Amino acid sequence: MPVTAEDLDRAIRAAFPVSHLEIEDQSSGCGSSYAILLVSEVFAGKNTLARHRLINQALKQEISQLHAFSQKSYTPTQYAEYLAKSG
Repeated sequence: MPVTAEDLDRAIRAAFPVSHLEIEDQSSGCGSSYAILLVSEVFAGKNTLARHRLINQALKQEISQLHAFSQKSYTPTQYAEYLAKSG
């Protein structure tokens, strides 16, 4: 059974305090490739590798069923700065 965006949303929200979450199905609907953008205060003081490891561990079951998975992770402050630069 393919992984759905709802499956990922549920697993992420169960594992992290979420300030903002975007989930994009990049597989034209077949559920084999997703990109996420996750904003959480839990990432404060952690480098990119540590953040990705946290996400990978929390989504281990879901990721194992995917062909591709990409992620961006920000603290709320970093995300506000990101939005200000791209706005």
